[in-house]
Amino acid sequence: MSVMTSIPSPSIAARLRFCAALSSTIVALAAPISARSEDTLKLAVGAPQNWENQPAALGQQAGIFKKHGLVLELLFTQGSGETQQAVIAGSVDIGTGIGTYGAMGAFAKGAPIRAIANATTGAHDLYWYVRADSPIQSIKDGAGKTIAFSTNGSSTNVIVLGLVKESGVALKPTATGSPANTLTAVMSGQVDIGWSSPPLGVEALEQGKIRLIARGSDVASLRDQTVRIIIANANTLAQKKDAIRRFVEAYNETMDWMYAEDKALHIYAEAVKVPFAIAKRSRDEFYPKNNLRPNRLSSVDEAMADAIALKFLPAALSKDQLEQLFQYQLPRTP
Repeated sequence: MSVMTSIPSPSIAARLRFCAALSSTIVALAAPISARSEDTLKLAVGAPQNWENQPAALGQQAGIFKKHGLVLELLFTQGSGETQQAVIAGSVDIGTGIGTYGAMGAFAKGAPIRAIANATTGAHDLYWYVRADSPIQSIKDGAGKTIAFSTNGSSTNVIVLGLVKESGVALKPTATGSPANTLTAVMSGQVDIGWSSPPLGVEALEQGKIRLIARGSDVASLRDQTVRIIIANANTLAQKKDAIRRFVEAYNETMDWMYAEDKALHIYAEAVKVPFAIAKRSRDEFYPKNNLRPNRLSSVDEAMADAIALKFLPAALSKDQLEQLFQYQLPRTP
C-alpha cells in the first residue's frame, strides 16, 4: 500500500510575501538603466577649456551620462602626453584628446592602450600667434625663434614639426603646457610663437594684443586626418566593455546636444569664464561638428606615414595591429 505524504500549503501571509518579493524583482529588472547602480569611469582630459573636450563635463551636468548608467570622475591635465601616460599607467580608464601619432608610437612599443573613438579630425581649431609688437609676420620669419607646443607626443607637437618641415625654417619647438601657460610665456617674452585653441586667445586676438600667424590646417597632410583620438586602457576595455560602450554612446549623444542648441554654450561660457559671443565664435568657426564625430576615422595610412617621417613610429603598423589599436565603440565612418 502506497503512502502519500501531504505537503502543507503555504500560509496566505507567506504567499503574499512571495508575491511581493517577485513583484519587486520584476520591477527591478524592468527599471531603466538610470535607476540601477551606476558604473564609475575615470577620465583624464587635456586642455579642459577647449570646446572639443567638453562632452564629458557638459554631458554629466546635463544628466546624459547618468541616463546611460555612468558617473565620470574627471582629471584635468596639461596636454595629450600627460593624458596618455595616465591611461598607460592605469591611473584613469579613458583619456580624451590624444595625439594619434603619439598613440600609434606608444602602442607600437607595447603600451596597453586602445582607441575607442575620434576626438578631432583635421587641425582647424589649433593656431599659432605672436605678440602684436613682434616682427614675426609668418612662420617663414621665425628662423631661430622658439615655437610652442603643449606636451611631447601631442597633436600640437605634431603640427609644430609639420610647420617646421613644410616651411623649411629652423624653428625651436618648446613644450609650454596649456594655452593659458603659453599665453603668459609669450606675453612675457619667454617664447616667441605661442599656440592656442579657442576660446583661449580669441578675445586677445579681437583686442589686437596678439596676431595669428599660422593654423594647424596649414599643414596640408593634416586637413582630413584623425589627429586626436579618445583612448582607453586595454585592461579597462576588456573588463568594462559595456561601460565603455555606453560612455561612447553618451558622448555621441552629448555632442549632438552641444550643437543642437545654445544651452550647452551658455553653460560652457560660464564655466570657462568667457563672453557668450566668444564661446559661440569658438564653436562655430573653429570646431565644425563633423570634425568631432566620435565614429569618424580618416586617413589612417597617411597618419602612419607622417608618424614615421616625424619619428613617432619606427615602421608602419600591420592590418592586425591597426585592428587591435582602433577598437571604436560605434561603427566607424570616414
